[in-house]
Amino acid sequence: MNFKSWRETVGDALYRQVGRASSHVQEHRSLPVDILENESSYLVVFDAPGTEPEDLQVRYLDGNVKIRIDRFRSYHDGFEMRFPGRGMALDGEAVLPDDAVVDPDAGTAKLTDSGTLQITIPKEDSREDGDEDSSAPTEEGRHDTKDETPTTESGISDETDSEAAVNTDD
Repeated sequence: MNFKSWRETVGDALYRQVGRASSHVQEHRSLPVDILENESSYLVVFDAPGTEPEDLQVRYLDGNVKIRIDRFRSYHDGFEMRFPGRGMALDGEAVLPDDAVVDPDAGTAKLTDSGTLQITIPKEDSREDGDEDSSAPTEEGRHDTKDETPTTESGISDETDSEAAVNTDD
């Protein structure tokens, strides 16, 4: 083996290792998130480019909106993977304000054509209900949930730009 081929072999190996390290960092770092609020709801926005609706999970638990994206690599005929830098399992979390009282059962999730995930969670106005049940706000001002309540992967329809409920099961 001459020096040039040895250098290319070592260079390729290092390049792949950097790609794997980059992918590993992506998978362990939370996705950036925006939380917006109006009089009637909270809007939680994650960037999720390249995400297919069936690869997405949305959960609500004690004032936290959590998402998980499980992506799969596409292989292209005639091409070799040189730099596997994109994370395949991505997580994101948004913590609603401490005084947020919401109705996660009425929440909706929307995946746009541009790959933005928009989760709308309506505020719950307990004064209008007049009754006190198990879904009344807790002392912390959050919606009382018994356990983590995942949505189904099919909770977002196959068509982008369509809305689907953020389902919660008690």
